[in-house]
Amino acid sequence: MAHPVIDTDECIACGVCVDACPADVLTLGDEHAEVSDGDSCVACGSCMEACPAGAITEIAED
Repeated sequence: MAHPVIDTDECIACGVCVDACPADVLTLGDEHAEVSDGDSCVACGSCMEACPAGAITEIAED
């Protein structure tokens, strides 16, 4: 499976990725988005596409 990784230095905490995620994998913390349930990620890429800062990458796991 895969899961998103958030570059906290680039994240602007806008919450767009949280709204875009159909699996509720992300939450918005005080300073940046956070992966709250990486195991539920369906690897759709919605969060990466939605992020205006380009702060999200997706890591594939075996």
